[in-house]
Amino acid sequence: MSFIFLLMLLVEAQADITTGSYKELLQSYLSGQLSSALGACQVEALRREFKSFVDVIEKSMDDFKEKTEADFKKKQDILISTYGKSSAVYTRWGKKTCPSDAEQVYSGYVGGSRFDNPGAVVNPLCLARDPEWGIYQDGVSEYKSYIFGAEFETAGSSMGSVHNYDVPCAVCLTQNRSVVKMFPARKTCYKGWILEYTGYLMAGYHKHKAGTTYTCFDSVPDTINGSGNNMDGYLVYQVEARCGSLKCPPYVEGREIVCAVCSKQ
Repeated sequence: MSFIFLLMLLVEAQADITTGSYKELLQSYLSGQLSSALGACQVEALRREFKSFVDVIEKSMDDFKEKTEADFKKKQDILISTYGKSSAVYTRWGKKTCPSDAEQVYSGYVGGSRFDNPGAVVNPLCLARDPEWGIYQDGVSEYKSYIFGAEFETAGSSMGSVHNYDVPCAVCLTQNRSVVKMFPARKTCYKGWILEYTGYLMAGYHKHKAGTTYTCFDSVPDTINGSGNNMDGYLVYQVEARCGSLKCPPYVEGREIVCAVCSKQ
């Protein structure tokens, strides 16, 4: 059917030849009389013209296919760049800023429960520097939960220069990542992971009442301006290894534990 359709198109576009129109030739062809209606030279000329016509159609279809595929890929790339990028958010504890290849969502203050509160909340928070308020009533109530600022308790350690200083934090957005994970006892990432920052594992003092979580604080910490007055609150201490059920080696008795925060695409 497609062959007949192409011949009909040719009929409309071309002039008559000596024995009549292409339309008449098509009718002759359909009736099995093509060879008697035309001489051999005329039949060959018709074949060449038809082949040329088919070549033009095929080239047009190839061009159309190429353009369609290019347009599809362009639109696909736009969709991926707009909606397909994965990202991950993490907190950089102990720093005011994010790494240079991450977007800073905000810089804040580390906050948590007081170290000697038996009903303490375990996890720290990165509190915004520009808080907003809902419906409130000023004045401390006995029947509320509390949140305090955090202080470094690092006397006599490699981080002794920040002892008693208040602790900052930054919330960071890293693009083209699907997950962020803290690896304790590592200062480099495993194969296939990308380093966000390195630090030291920190938590609450082991004899305090309040429970805490192990958190990775940056190895080169910042402090809050104007702090250092030993106001207590949520206190963080470096974590060191204790041998026994913890295997030594590879761990070493009394050695501070490092950490690495890593992301993966």
